Amino acid sequence: MGLKLYNSLSKKVEDFKPLNPSVVTMYTCGPTVYDYAHIGNWRTYTLADVMHKALKFNDYKVKYIMNLTDVGHLTGDNLGDADIGEDRLEIAAEREGRSARDIANYYIDDFLKNGEKLNIQKPAKFTRATDYIQDQIDLIKELEKKGYTYRTTDGIYFDTNKFKKYGALSGMTEESIKEGARVEPNPEKKHPADFALWKFSPTDKIRWQEWDSPWGVGFPGWHIECSAMSMKELGDTIDLHLGAEDLRMIHHQNEIAQSEAATGRQFVNYWIHGAFLLVDGGRMGKSLGNAYTLQDIESKNFDPISLRYFYMTAHYRTPLNFTWEALQNVQNSLKKLYDIVGGYKESKEAEVDERYLEKFLDALNDDINMPKAIAVLWEMLKADMDESEKIKTLFKFDEVLGLNIENYVGFEIPQKVLDLVKVRQEYRKVGIWDKADLIRREISQLGYVVDDTGNGYKVKRKI
Repeated sequence: MGLKLYNSLSKKVEDFKPLNPSVVTMYTCGPTVYDYAHIGNWRTYTLADVMHKALKFNDYKVKYIMNLTDVGHLTGDNLGDADIGEDRLEIAAEREGRSARDIANYYIDDFLKNGEKLNIQKPAKFTRATDYIQDQIDLIKELEKKGYTYRTTDGIYFDTNKFKKYGALSGMTEESIKEGARVEPNPEKKHPADFALWKFSPTDKIRWQEWDSPWGVGFPGWHIECSAMSMKELGDTIDLHLGAEDLRMIHHQNEIAQSEAATGRQFVNYWIHGAFLLVDGGRMGKSLGNAYTLQDIESKNFDPISLRYFYMTAHYRTPLNFTWEALQNVQNSLKKLYDIVGGYKESKEAEVDERYLEKFLDALNDDINMPKAIAVLWEMLKADMDESEKIKTLFKFDEVLGLNIENYVGFEIPQKVLDLVKVRQEYRKVGIWDKADLIRREISQLGYVVDDTGNGYKVKRKI
């Protein structure tokens, strides 16, 4: 079965047919780098990573870009109008007493480090909005030349009424936009859906980040950034565009409008949107104190890879409910997997089992059905087949799963550890429990654990 994907634009599952069979172009909306990414954000970025790896598993070459928003994302997007409020980077700079550039660099560095902990493969390129200011200005000039823009006192706006397909992705109408807004509409907008392409700097204070433009000193609107960077790096039309489902309603709809108005071509062929992550059955938010970060996960002794596994237990288009108990259950399953493969022995002559490889690929190609793919993994572990073949097949699965399985497959226990285990057992036999515990801790420091069983003990690599 070839790859099939649910396209948010057509609202149906379609056969994936790239523009160029030899290279798939893919773009993901990355973080706004003013704070730490939370576990809801990481669900989206893990989806993008799994998609990237699933494409390569299907033997596609992939040119993959992720943007880093370091200017222009205003606080009003949470209130239904992304063109009002303050720039998140500017607020963070004031909060932390550093420049906006320093803020962006710090949180980009944190994002990259945490991405590695989750086994997220870096895209071909990260694009920072501030590195593409001229490209954004040029795109706005093209829209101006074609009659899609108008000027207000606070910026240059896109006239959505002139783009006849507006709303095809989101399904939103002018009335629904009015109803959804929680702030007074800008009276200078011609239509509620119109959005800023370029914002003028305020006259009462100096911004950290602002640029000259044909319309005055200011900064780009949030939406124009992705269009300019995507088209610059990947071309006027791309295969895949990914993001969280909240971006579908306005941000991605606006990307379509400005891009297609400028080029006259379809902007994206397949739109992929990941569902929300719930926390304890409700919404996640900083005000609720449950917008957990990867640091919060690690502080409770959870491996970030357990979080990656957790994301894959639900289909990406299905809301997933995070609880600490659910994460513990997933980590227990992951430890069980590591325990099983820890006893397997490799063989250079072993081959990948084609039956299970085909089942795994069918799961991936069924709109990236990761719960189904994980079920195939466990089915194979229970199957009556050679352990070395299981290992080879597991390694192949892990090209997409990213669970570090190779780190836990059959290993030699160092002689020093074996000697300590024997001494510990002697202390236990005669009831010298304090010395036995001291040796147990020493064994742990060497990276191993001893599980006492009714039939003796078992030494395992520490997980």
